[in-house]
Amino acid sequence: GKWHMGVNCKTRHDHCHHPLNHGFDYFYGMPFTLVNECQGTDDPELAKSLQDTYWFCTQMIILAVFTLVIGKLATLFPVKWKIIICLAICGLLHFISWFSSYGFTKYWNCILMRNHDITEQPMNLQKTTSNMLKEAITFIERNKHRPFLLFVSLLHVHTPLITTEKFQGRSRHGLYGDNIEEMDWMVGRLLYVIDKEDLKNNTFIYFASDHGGFLEAHRGNSQLGGWNGIYKGGKGMGGWEGGIRVPGIVRWPGVLPAGTVIDEPTSLMDIYPTVVHLAGGAVPQDRVVDGHTLLPLLQGTVQHSRHEFLFHYCGAFLHAVRWHQKDSGTVWKAHYATPVFQPEGSGACFRRGICPCFGDGVTHHDPPLLFNLSQDPSEANPLSADTEPLFATVMGRIRRAVEEHRKTLTPVPQQLSPYNNIWKPWLQPCCGTFPFCWCHEENNK
Repeated sequence: GKWHMGVNCKTRHDHCHHPLNHGFDYFYGMPFTLVNECQGTDDPELAKSLQDTYWFCTQMIILAVFTLVIGKLATLFPVKWKIIICLAICGLLHFISWFSSYGFTKYWNCILMRNHDITEQPMNLQKTTSNMLKEAITFIERNKHRPFLLFVSLLHVHTPLITTEKFQGRSRHGLYGDNIEEMDWMVGRLLYVIDKEDLKNNTFIYFASDHGGFLEAHRGNSQLGGWNGIYKGGKGMGGWEGGIRVPGIVRWPGVLPAGTVIDEPTSLMDIYPTVVHLAGGAVPQDRVVDGHTLLPLLQGTVQHSRHEFLFHYCGAFLHAVRWHQKDSGTVWKAHYATPVFQPEGSGACFRRGICPCFGDGVTHHDPPLLFNLSQDPSEANPLSADTEPLFATVMGRIRRAVEEHRKTLTPVPQQLSPYNNIWKPWLQPCCGTFPFCWCHEENNK
């Protein structure tokens, strides 16, 4: 499915970010992410403001060139051809810069790979669902006689909500509902194969999402990015509950008791140590691993999560800290920074398209905003020293936890820097002769 970690570092074929370079033995899916450009029907998604600026400058330069040419030919004003030619070259460079970065997104970045080989460029979105499902089922059947780890990262419930014709119009909740219906069907098919191959009782299955609903995703009056219920905020917001609180569903018949509901804070970082535990391995001891195995909590041998503190980041910036106070069971959350909603009070950053992590798009809080999530899960009523007798005690404990946490961090290169996110032709995966990158697996066969 969606890898979203990129492919190359220095050359087109070094594959340094590829799944096969990070522990996986087999890969089929998208090395990048799914954006509106892949469908080609909705508004562009990648750096929209930058695209608009490029395009505006290009149009202004073209208009200036046409005006000068007409003026020159009609002898309305004197101007040298050299100036006109220079201006035209500038316009061409602007257009090439815009088109190579954004106009070709569908053909260069919306691709499917099998291991190191590109199978579709651009990918056929109407066939992607069946392709992904077929690959996952084949993988299970191929490995059913030995231990395996299958990580399926679906393209569903992610804009632009690619839904096959069979599921369109199935839900009362519009295109988003249709997309969920199809995702549910895909998960059902995978579970059916697990059961059919008699793997049900010795297969640990964990189903979850990586973030809350994308509130800013709209088409007219239709909400395309889900709904977060009572929780404030959404995708791209590093602190508010609506962006980070998601359900997890676990199945392991005969080992885990069915129908159990666990209301304890856990993390997707727990998947790694859980898988290591299940495989009979040991988590590396030469670094701080923030996750904890879920098995004791799921089996009921312990009643509380090992996470006393969880640190919630937006990009590289710490936005909030959650403290699960063991003696009382209370869950506190302190916000150091929160996004500036546009319009104010809307609960999302509609004018920006997604909330920023730093700069003028966030508000820094000193003292931090404190909430008692046990009593106020909607984070509607910030506490203060006047309204909460434990305010100073709680803030002091959280402050010490942040200091300890920061001692465990190792600086790494900023992956979200502008240089790391601009298009580089020498890194572009291409299944043909660059820049003519077009191929389909069926045609290749």
